[in-house]
Amino acid sequence: MRGFSLIELIVGMAILGILMGLGIPAFSDWMRNARVRTTAESALNGLQLARAEAVRRNTTVGFYLVDTTTGACALSTAGPNWIVSVDSPVGQCNVDPSDDTAPRIIQLRRGAESGGAATTVAAGQSSVVFNGLGRPTPLPGGNIAINFTSAAGEACAAAGGPVRCLRVEVSIGGQIRMCDPALPAGDAQAC
Repeated sequence: MRGFSLIELIVGMAILGILMGLGIPAFSDWMRNARVRTTAESALNGLQLARAEAVRRNTTVGFYLVDTTTGACALSTAGPNWIVSVDSPVGQCNVDPSDDTAPRIIQLRRGAESGGAATTVAAGQSSVVFNGLGRPTPLPGGNIAINFTSAAGEACAAAGGPVRCLRVEVSIGGQIRMCDPALPAGDAQAC
């Protein structure tokens, strides 16, 4: 039985090296886009939970972006962490979820759990509170937007870059949706 010659082995390794060199940048872009999408979907799910709980409980429930999940937390429009609670969690983000203990946290998510460390969050406001009808209160002047981009600073696809940046919008009527600012107007997924 015949094996591989040294030349065949070198040619095979060279072809493998070329394919890896071509594939790694595309894989890196895919990973960045997956992290942005995961973080955006996490926030979308948190907003939907806050709205559903407000309707179910017939009371106000808020979605709060916070800078950390420790007892020293503060609201932050760039916070990768979020909390859904009945009361404001400021300074009490380390309290276990409970219906009885203030701030009556329903759910919390650390940014690192959803790729938030690799994603930049930029929100129009640090909290969205829903009333028993599922509408934001106080009534905002327009849609509330939370933008998600890569923390590494690559440009968004809308600006010709490799990253598919996303946005989560809450309408004044309470509708919550994720959209892509890079898509042209008229596309159902466009912002």
